[in-house]
This record gives sequence, C-alpha cells and structure tokens, in this order.
Amino acid sequence: MKFSEKWLREWVNPALDTDALVDKLTGAGLEVDAVEAVAGEFSGVVVGQVTSVTPHPDADKLRLTKVNVGGEALLDIVCGASNVREGLKIPVAVIGAVLPGNFKIKQAKLRGVPSFGMLCSSKELGLTESADGLMELADDAPVGEDFRVYLDLDDNAIDIDLTPNRSDCLSVAGVAREVGVLTSEDINAVASEPVSATSSKILDVKVEATTACPRYLGRTIENINPAAETPVWMQEKLRRSGLRSLGPVVDVTNYVMLELGQPMHAFDLGKIEQSINVRLSQQGEKLTLLDGQTIDTQADTLLICDAEKPLALAGVMGGQDSSVSSLTTSLFLESAFFAPEAIAGKARSYGLHTDSSHRFERGVDPELASKAMNRATSLLLEIVGGEAGPVVEECSEKDLPKTATIHLRSDRIKRVLGLELDGKTVAEQLTRLGLAVDVVEDGWQVSVPSFRFDLAIEVDLIEELGRLYGYDKLPNTRPQGTVLTTNITETLTPVERLQNLMVDRGYHEAVTYSFVEPKIQQLLAQDDSAPIKLANPISSDLSVMRTSLWPGLVQAMVYNANRQHDRIRLFEVGRVFKGNLNDIAQPRQIGGLIYGSNYAEQWSQNPREVDFFDIKADVEALLALGGGQVRFEKESHPALHPGQSARVYKNDEAIGWLGAIHPKLNKSLDIDGKVYVFELSLNDVVDSVVPEFETLSKFPALRRDLALLVDDAVNAGQIEDCLSKIDSDILKSFQLFDVYSGEGVELGKKSLAVAFILQHKERTLTDDEVDSLLKTVTETLSQKLNATIRS
Repeated sequence: MKFSEKWLREWVNPALDTDALVDKLTGAGLEVDAVEAVAGEFSGVVVGQVTSVTPHPDADKLRLTKVNVGGEALLDIVCGASNVREGLKIPVAVIGAVLPGNFKIKQAKLRGVPSFGMLCSSKELGLTESADGLMELADDAPVGEDFRVYLDLDDNAIDIDLTPNRSDCLSVAGVAREVGVLTSEDINAVASEPVSATSSKILDVKVEATTACPRYLGRTIENINPAAETPVWMQEKLRRSGLRSLGPVVDVTNYVMLELGQPMHAFDLGKIEQSINVRLSQQGEKLTLLDGQTIDTQADTLLICDAEKPLALAGVMGGQDSSVSSLTTSLFLESAFFAPEAIAGKARSYGLHTDSSHRFERGVDPELASKAMNRATSLLLEIVGGEAGPVVEECSEKDLPKTATIHLRSDRIKRVLGLELDGKTVAEQLTRLGLAVDVVEDGWQVSVPSFRFDLAIEVDLIEELGRLYGYDKLPNTRPQGTVLTTNITETLTPVERLQNLMVDRGYHEAVTYSFVEPKIQQLLAQDDSAPIKLANPISSDLSVMRTSLWPGLVQAMVYNANRQHDRIRLFEVGRVFKGNLNDIAQPRQIGGLIYGSNYAEQWSQNPREVDFFDIKADVEALLALGGGQVRFEKESHPALHPGQSARVYKNDEAIGWLGAIHPKLNKSLDIDGKVYVFELSLNDVVDSVVPEFETLSKFPALRRDLALLVDDAVNAGQIEDCLSKIDSDILKSFQLFDVYSGEGVELGKKSLAVAFILQHKERTLTDDEVDSLLKTVTETLSQKLNATIRS
C-alpha cells in the first residue's frame, strides 16, 4: 500500500515527523518498506505560460517560444518538445534554477538562438520515470507561482508492506485509523453523505451467484462532460500512490479505492444491453479485458454480464467492449462486495494481478460498498457533472460474513502478554480500532466490525493490544512449564533399545494393520480360538483383529519378495487382540521374520540361506538385553515346522515362539522358500534383572574342564539349566565350548566339553574344595541327565 504522507495527514495529523511516524507504523506491524520524496530536488522552477511559438530558423525540430513566468518581460526559450503550443501552461526552469542531479540552468544558445530558461517535462523534475513531452498544467494554474508550492511537492510517498490478514489497511482511511490509535489522535474522515437522485434512470440488476456476490450496488450517471479533466490535486494523489491518471471517471474510482479501500468500476452505459447480471461463467466464454487480452473463462469464474455478453471479470478487471472512453456521456457505476473465496486465485489463473483483485482476495468491508458509492458519485458530479439515478442494490443477507462477538478477559491479557493493562486504556484502544466495547464483570464483551476479517477469537484481541502497546515494550520473561518426565527404571529395558538392536542386526521395522485377513490369521494361529471380527471392516480381507504379528509380517515379506527383494529382515512392535468384545486383551508383542540370504551378496562370504540358528541368535541377543534365565524348548506349533521350532522361556515362564513356517503353508501363504519367524511377549522381554555389585576377589581363579557323555536328545540348554541350580560359593561360571560325536563315542551318544571357572572371594582354593565341587557336578548331571564323565 503506497500513499502520500500529506494525504494521510489530512485524515490524522499527529505531532510526529516523518521518521517518527514511520517508526510507529513499523512497530505496530505495518512494516514500512520505503519512504521516498514525491519529486526530485529542484529549485527555481515556476509556473509559466507559452504566449507564442515560431519555428527555429536553423532546426526543423526546435521551436522559438515566448513564455510568461509572471515577470516584467517574456522569456525567450528554445524548445524541442512536440506538444509545445500557444497558451500551454507548463513548469519553467528559469536562469539560476537547479534541477535534479544538480543540473544548473544557464543562458545558452541553441543553433545560434539565445535561450533564457527551460520548459520542463515531469521526468526532468523527477516526478515520473518517463515522459512523452512537456508536463501540461491545468488552465487555472497561477502563472509565476513556485512550482513546488503549486503542487505541494514537499511530501513523501510511504510504501507499507502488509500481511495478508490486514486488508483493512489497504486504504488511507485504514492506515489513518491505525495512526489515530497509536497516537491517540482523532480522525478527520471525509464526508460520504447519500447523493440524491436527479434522474429516474435505472438499470435492472440481477445477482444469480449470491454466495460469491452477496451485495451489489449500481447507479447510472447521465449527461457527463466527456471533455472534463481530472483536477490536479487528484492526479497528484494518484501519482504519489503509484497510479497514473487515465481520465476523470477511472481516476475517481481509483481514488475512492485508495481513500476508502473499496474497488469500484464504471461501465459505459451506452454499451450495456438491457440489464446487469452477476453470475458464474460457463466454460469457454470469451471476454476481451481492458489490457487487450482475450480470455476463455473457466466454469467457476464470477462475471459481470449484461443480457447478451460478459462485461467484466468480477473483482479483477473490466472488459474492453464496455469501457469508458473519451466519447462516453453516460455511466453505470458499480460498487460490490465479492466473497474472498470467489476471487482468490482467479486473477492468477488468468495471468493477472490488479489492485482490485489484491483487495478482494484478502477481504473488503461488506458494509463499505454504499459509502464508496456515495463518495464516488459526489466526486464525479463535481468533476464531470451529470444527473445521477437512484442506487439499485441487491443483497443476500444470509451470504454476508457474520461479525464476531468476543469475550475478552482481563486476567487472560495478563497471562498472555505478561503485563496488566489499564482497563480504560484497553477500552479506548479497542474503540479507536472501530470495535464496539461493553464492560462485563471479568473483562469486556467486544463486537468486531465488518472490516476486521482477522479478529475471531480472544487471543486475536490480545494480539492487537500487544501490538498497540509495543512489541519492544513487552516484558522479557522466561518460559515456564512443567517438565514431563518418564518413569526411568533399571528394571525395564527401553523399547527403543530393542528397536535399535534389531536395526543393528539388519532388520527393518514394519508397521502393519491391526486387522488382517481371516484365512491368513487362521493359518498362523496357535490355536482354534476365534479372532475378534470387525463390525464395519474396510474390506473383506481386513475383517478380523490380529492375534499375532505374524500375518502382517508374512504379507509384508511376500509383497517385497514379489518385487525382487531376495534378502528380507522385518520386525514389528505392536499390540495383538485376544478374547471377545466384552473382554479384550491387548498385550504388546515384538515379532520378527527373516527370509533369503544370510548376508548381502559379497566377495568374502559364500552365500547361504538363513536357518533356524540365525533367528535363534537374534532372539538370544534380544533377550540378553534384559538378562534372566532363558531357555528354548522343543515344542510343536501348528504353524511352525515340527523339527525347526521352539518355545521360548524366560525365568521358567513361556514368553513366545520361534521357528520356520511349516512347509505345508507355503502355497497358501504364497511363500517361495523358507521363512523363519519369532514372536515374544514385550513385557517379558523388557523385564530386566538389575545388576548388583560384587566385590572382586583378589585370589586366583582356577579352570577345570569336564567332558560329558550324554544322549543325543540332551541339549546344551538342559546342561546349563542343571548346572545353574548347583549352590556353590566357588563356582563363578561355566561355559560349553565343544560338542563331539563320532569315533570313540558310542552310537546315540555325544560328548559335551564344559569349562568351569572356580574362585573364592576371601581365600585361595584347595584341591579338596575343587574335587568336592566337581563331584557334586558329576553326580547332579548323572542323576538328572544320565551324564557320565568321558575317559
């Protein structure tokens, strides 16, 4: 939003210089991008009038002029501008004048003819970036007056960068309202009294798209003067706001848009057929816009039409065929409220961006259309004359935006801003912002005006108060809050530690559906108990709750294997669902699956398929994190291979299964090859043994090895379980380190070599103590496992 500082000061004039005013605006969130002088630095330029023009004797493109600048004699000035003519009033730089760029005017000779000054263009005075000829002044410009005084050029153009939510400041009136609040100054708003009709001429208006256009106003103005010119004061205000003069009718609509914030449009009444209709376009309707571009409309574009054709792209740009020209004598003036949702993105979709669309996209006050119509009518009648007809209005109240009423609590202000504001100050500032304020017991009841689209809830008002108070003045306080801590304990292994271990061992974590296909669930279930059925399943193949993690993992494996992945390792941590609808148990489980090669393809290892002991090693590593007594017992599971399955026990509690998927299920599960799985109770896995410190013995440790002959059916776990129950204060540890069967060992037997580490805390061991312990070991193994010492 760019505007003249002096124009703003006509509305509100605080006792602040330009720099202080700019700081106030920026500090309140209306960031000032630039402050520029509205004209270059020059002096010695006065208003002059050309009294005669004659050809130069030696140059075809030069003219000899005599110019009246209010002095005793006329000045002889040589000029090359094409638009110089007798009677023209222009700015004249007299001898001694200094133009922008420190260009000094001296007496000169042009092709042998003396010249005593210079006739100036707007570019030469730093008013515009380009010019086609001399700057032409109004006929009533006072000859001899200082040009800077005449145009009041000691002014600045202020350019504000607004955030999209502050569309209420896209006008001089909106910025003045902000300045008035910031400086506690009253605003001198322009009068916009209703203009009485002096003609009975009306144009029928119909609004079909009431949701997109809840309010539409129009009026005719006949018998205007097509030769009228825009007053200099209006041209200057438009120029200083970045708009050039395009004729009095267009200038008035642009001026009202800048002044009040309401975009308007004027049609040539003689080019409109019968009536106005505001409707959504049909696909492919053609419309030639004011910039000469012909567009094919999209199906959801809002159009202003007459009885036969589109006239304008609503809220964006008018059409060329109905535009006002130098021959126009009758107008149809439009002022409307278009819903932001209907305009947003439409200009961009046609490669356009206009001042009108910029405002309507962000939101224009729905109550402003009538005020703007009166203001524009008054200005037009003053400048181009004519007779105004009655205002025709179409309004759909139900489609207009509803204003909010917000309960603002004083204690909430203190809690959010960290300071206590005086109640009188709160009410005064909100009132100056245009809000209606009523005092209630714990604060205020605030009614939001129609032009503040961004105020909807209590914190919006608190933000306004903080902004007006000054962000730089708000107290610095440290954030306060309650630190949320977890129940950290050594008795539980963090689940994240389990997940990290699995990833470290080459697994990828999977997250599968909690509901699965009934057939797969039945194939992989441990028993025949019915799973919980969903009353409203996503699909028939996801209709029961899982009782195991295996169905989801197997399906994920098959999906990846079908996409040429030949080495798959997946794990999942999740809940399973057992019981019935009246009594659902939801224990957390951790499960895993391996398939394919044990190692990725490489030169240092011969490729081999994964086996039972690969997944058993992963499970052992997982359970080792928590400690405890772990063993694997050969037991049968209907979904697992009978020779490659085991039940997992921890501290004598059954906590899960591991093994190979039964070969008979491969076809039903679409499996090609061996797949190994495991599933454990998560609560039992994370349950950890708290380590206890034990004083290190300073006495030497002894190692004794025993070779035991046992039946082939005896496994290492049974040996370890048996030895772990021996109560001895000198047996520190034992380790199975060799298994042998073959020559020297009878058929059906195997030899297990076990190393025993013996040590006492307080003394050196004797041979008798060692022999006694080894005797106890051999007797225990003999009684429980029928083991003998191999000679």
